[in-house]
Amino acid sequence: MNSEQAAEMITRGIGRRRFVQAVAALGAGAGVVGTASCTSSTGDGSGAMASVAEILQPGGGPMPGDHYLSSHPDQVLWGYVPTVHAQSVLQMRSGQTVTIDTVSHEGILEDQGRNPIEYFGGHDVAEGDVLKDAVDIAAGYRRTPRDFDTDGPHVVTGPIFVEGAQPGDVLKVETLEATPRVPYGVVSSRHGKGALALSAKGEAPAGIGMDEVMPPVATDGRKSKDPTKYGNVSTFTVVEDGKGVMPFGNAAVRFPLRPFMGMMGVAYVDAPGLTSPNANSVPPTLGGGNIDISLLAPGSTFYLPVFADGALFYVGDPHMAMGDGEVALTAMEGSLRGTFRLTVCKKGTADAPSVAYTYPFAENKDSWIPIGLSDPDGAANAQGNDLDVAMRRAVINALNFLEDDRGMDRPTAYAYLSAAANFAVSQVVDKTVGVHAQIPKSHFE
Repeated sequence: MNSEQAAEMITRGIGRRRFVQAVAALGAGAGVVGTASCTSSTGDGSGAMASVAEILQPGGGPMPGDHYLSSHPDQVLWGYVPTVHAQSVLQMRSGQTVTIDTVSHEGILEDQGRNPIEYFGGHDVAEGDVLKDAVDIAAGYRRTPRDFDTDGPHVVTGPIFVEGAQPGDVLKVETLEATPRVPYGVVSSRHGKGALALSAKGEAPAGIGMDEVMPPVATDGRKSKDPTKYGNVSTFTVVEDGKGVMPFGNAAVRFPLRPFMGMMGVAYVDAPGLTSPNANSVPPTLGGGNIDISLLAPGSTFYLPVFADGALFYVGDPHMAMGDGEVALTAMEGSLRGTFRLTVCKKGTADAPSVAYTYPFAENKDSWIPIGLSDPDGAANAQGNDLDVAMRRAVINALNFLEDDRGMDRPTAYAYLSAAANFAVSQVVDKTVGVHAQIPKSHFE
């Protein structure tokens, strides 16, 4: 998608006149929230920019999917993912598309006051520019009790029942669009979490000193038991000209937006109840979930092994931008409207990569993306977070793909991966950590 195509996509939703007005307003120096630029990424990291002057409130604006799913408080789980026993909120046929309004947890969490109108208003966001579904969830979510210290932070929308999906199949998830719903986001660092966090034993993690812990130990207010006094750090970030803007001192750093869903998954855990500890939304599993791979932008395909009838697909954790590693704890979190095509690949066919029938796997137009997780079984406690384990699994999955799907003998495949493939840390903050590979498709043409 080039810039002209992206602009055309936006004008279908807000109209040619409003698009022209938005561009003119930018030239006149209009406010960021009233008129801002958002990015709809192509999945190849380039990012195509178009000006958009509309807040995508629930039910408004373009909804190109065959189905539409909002994040109503009764259609989300807050802090947990659906289990194989979950009741679906939407049913669709294989091969159809669905547009989903996702809601970011940042700005509605307990340490931020659980009042998005007040929180974002404190950053000069008008009340009308705060998403109504975010307000409704913060005030009216009742499906499960909320414990900020135990529950995951994510607002998880779904699950969706895909007709024909059975255990042993693969659900093919094509991300067609990921459009920011608002021109702002938040990046947060919280005590006890992140790459440089104080350990549960109150010690500095291996390799750094207490004075290098982030956030600084002296600001840790968790003993108060009041989340608003924990000393967590949330960095409000506006969107200007398709970039995130973070001020510091008298300057600012600007970085491109690359929207994608940090969480896409199918039901995996076989446990009763909505708040089973091993259904916590934080650690990714063999069913996907909080996989946090920035390459899964529009134009990408994510393959997930199916463990429940109907697959029970869900999304959440929308990101406007994320660096590999996600070191501080969160990406630039911001609500997105995503459109996905969901297709069932039956067991025993070649409709999906062979690895995908047992392990998450991805691709975009440029690369195949084998994935490795340190502890992907959804264990309730003490998830293994050894990056070496995740790396080894990514290498094994890459070898299996090259041998079984590309016909390479294993020793040659091993040598090739060392010579020409790239392995990157997906994230180090989700208890179960991840590594993903990039195998360029051009090498096999």
